[in-house]
Amino acid sequence: MKLSLTTSGLLDPKRLDSWVPEKRRAIRKAVEAAMKTVGREMADAARSRMQSAFKVKKAGFLKSMRSKVYAGSPERFPALLIGSKIAWLGLHMKGGTITGKRGKLLIPLLPEHQRIGRRAFKRVIDGLMRAGNAFFIERNGKVILMAENIKDNTSELRRFKRAERSRTGAKTIKRGQEIPIAVLVPSVTLRGRFDLAGIVRAQLPKLATNILQQLTLKGL
Repeated sequence: MKLSLTTSGLLDPKRLDSWVPEKRRAIRKAVEAAMKTVGREMADAARSRMQSAFKVKKAGFLKSMRSKVYAGSPERFPALLIGSKIAWLGLHMKGGTITGKRGKLLIPLLPEHQRIGRRAFKRVIDGLMRAGNAFFIERNGKVILMAENIKDNTSELRRFKRAERSRTGAKTIKRGQEIPIAVLVPSVTLRGRFDLAGIVRAQLPKLATNILQQLTLKGL
């Protein structure tokens, strides 16, 4: 989402003729300085909202939200970017529905508020398949991937045994007991719960004020 900021007077056509190259460069520097200062505050505000919107387990998730000022081209005014390289964060901003490539999604059944990466989950499934310890059952209208608690799959089953103990209240999982690993669903719908655009928009007046302050300091 692209947000634009304009301030009346700065681009008044009657004043354009007085903008000699030196003054234009000074204005660009003032705008760049303001964007760097306020951009950091915007990123901090976004991280704070991420902290409350998600169950954050890794500091790297919050650090992924950054501000960056693009001011390399002398022909263009600086641009401020607030964002993260984490691709799936965009889905939590707008909400949406995810479907599998073949019409089905395998959703891991983990303890509440825990997650597993795609590659790590694939390693779990591959390990169970190699051991011949993966099978589907239908329970209450749901298709569930199960596995037996056997020694050969100790590492793959560790977190899923923890989830099963949490769900059932059992203190231990017996050897040979069947454990639910994942549920097969046609799609998953997520609601938007992280309004990055709103966070940035709320900070725009502060950015405009900072730009004007920088221009005043430079006598522009």
